[in-house]
Amino acid sequence: MRGGNAEAIGGAPPPIRNWIVATVARRWPRAGVAAIAELRGDASTRRFWRVALADGAQGAPATAIAIDLGPDDLPHYVRALGLIATPPDEPPWVNVHRLLAASGVAVPELYSADADARMLLVEDVGELSLAEAAARGDAGDLYRLAADQLLLIHREGARRLDARCIASRIAYDERLFRWELEQFVELGAADAPGRFDAAAVARELDQLAGRLGAYPRVLAHRDYHGGNLFLQFNRAGEPLLRVIDFQDALTAPAAQDLAVLLTTRDAARIITPTIERRVLDYYFTAYLRRDAPMALGREDFQESYRLCVLQHALKVIGRFRRLERDGKSGYARFIPFAIAQARRMLSGRGDFIALRAAFGE
Repeated sequence: MRGGNAEAIGGAPPPIRNWIVATVARRWPRAGVAAIAELRGDASTRRFWRVALADGAQGAPATAIAIDLGPDDLPHYVRALGLIATPPDEPPWVNVHRLLAASGVAVPELYSADADARMLLVEDVGELSLAEAAARGDAGDLYRLAADQLLLIHREGARRLDARCIASRIAYDERLFRWELEQFVELGAADAPGRFDAAAVARELDQLAGRLGAYPRVLAHRDYHGGNLFLQFNRAGEPLLRVIDFQDALTAPAAQDLAVLLTTRDAARIITPTIERRVLDYYFTAYLRRDAPMALGREDFQESYRLCVLQHALKVIGRFRRLERDGKSGYARFIPFAIAQARRMLSGRGDFIALRAAFGE
């Protein structure tokens, strides 16, 4: 079906179908569109379609992914806190992709970008997420692959980062850490199993954000979890990891990405304390082996990780409760895991007394 027929293909609203068919025809003149199928997204306003190509020319892929970038280039927290004075002159996905690709990070190839239509056509990295693959076995080895990609982002990406990349203008600082925790104060009390003293908890959240904001920052993915990492295999059967959903990159403590990778949602089903410890040790040692002095010693790095896990757990308790309240179902099932992570980071420690009481510690 060379060139395709947008009306016959279906699978997307007419403007989207027309854009996909025209873009494929321009990018691969001898290829056509055989089918378009919408994919399930997450909590963002972006939408995704898998595009099957037919009558492909040499070099054309079997499939590609079309992305509708949605109405906003910047995430809600950037707009709410006024973190950027002027809007970006290109979609952040494109802007960050350029830096990560130059840094050797295994991001999808960008086939076409249309800022006016707010559409992208990108490489299809498959359907096997890291989380799914790790649940079948070899979780430790697979998550070390994730640490390798993270080292490229944190080291090589940070080395190349300059004012041309939007990530250089957004910092995961004390203000942002604290802003993210406000929904926990507003909505998290119902999920806290212990005594919730809102005023005392709020003061400790101020302290937590202040401590996190004082750590040195690197280029960070921000949403680096097993559902945003996909596994492929080369001809020798060796696993290759691909990184998606990087458009909200910013500068953050290195442990923030690791906290998301190893503890977010139901990661505890896969990541045992032993695997967690081994991945953290692997990351820290590999960082030093890349002829890069670590800004933190091992103990300080471990503490930064503990605080990042605690902040992330508290944040998602409030965030997931808010999503459920707004009619986006499926997130409440992750709240018990976040509670368990918060309790684990608070247990046996002398700080955050009010938070410990809130979680029954």
